[in-house]
Amino acid sequence: MTATIFPERIGPALPSPLTDTWHLTGRKLHALVRQPWVMAFNVIQPVIWLFLFGDLFHKVIDIPGFGYHGSYLAYLVPGIVAMNAMSGNMWAGMSMIEEIERGTLNRFLVSPASRSAIMNASVAEQAVSTTVQTLIIVFLGLAGGASYPGGAVGVVVLVVASILVGVLWGALSNMVGMLLRSRESIIGVYTFFMLPLMFLSSAFMRPSFLPGWMQAIASRNPLNWEVQIGRSALSAGPDWPGIALRSGGLLLLAVICVAISVRTFRSYAKNV
Repeated sequence: MTATIFPERIGPALPSPLTDTWHLTGRKLHALVRQPWVMAFNVIQPVIWLFLFGDLFHKVIDIPGFGYHGSYLAYLVPGIVAMNAMSGNMWAGMSMIEEIERGTLNRFLVSPASRSAIMNASVAEQAVSTTVQTLIIVFLGLAGGASYPGGAVGVVVLVVASILVGVLWGALSNMVGMLLRSRESIIGVYTFFMLPLMFLSSAFMRPSFLPGWMQAIASRNPLNWEVQIGRSALSAGPDWPGIALRSGGLLLLAVICVAISVRTFRSYAKNV
């Protein structure tokens, strides 16, 4: 297996983290391509939320003071993208547990592969998967009548923000998977965080309509930052300073979570 994944590494060649990341990411993406139904299944729930809530609450924008110029479906798209980025990547730890149980991860640890590349490949695969799913949601929203005055630039910003959210939660999920090696623990973390963070955000409702204590939590909620970034970027007048500030916050949190995940992985590797 090592010779197949690292064809240029036969012999005394020095490790190359970038090359190893490329090959390991390709391995993960090939597995994803062979099972496209997995990605499709992951998008089904967000799509249901998109059209169910979009139709159920479409009159919300008529409430005085709502202050949004456009359809409620367009308002909802960034929130559904954030929900999908979080929910899809919080299951990353399941794959890590499967790799451990099958012995695949241990085999990579004794291969020439760079340690950092093993974790980087997981992050890269999650980023590609999140990008594809985000674009599907955006295009389905467009097909349903949503409009995006921010154009292609706004969509790109939304995709980048969704990747940062996905990396953040994917890294935390990998950490839980390596530390506890329990699927039930990952399900527990998912259940504890998912819906509370969604409803403690502006995904479904304008922040000014939320109670004061919920507004305070939403202002510090990384998931809400992604919603605000996407909604602003897709609008006719993006707030670029606000987008940059919140994107910087997401990037910082993502880097911290990945660093913790890598540290956990190195601790696991030492005990193998």
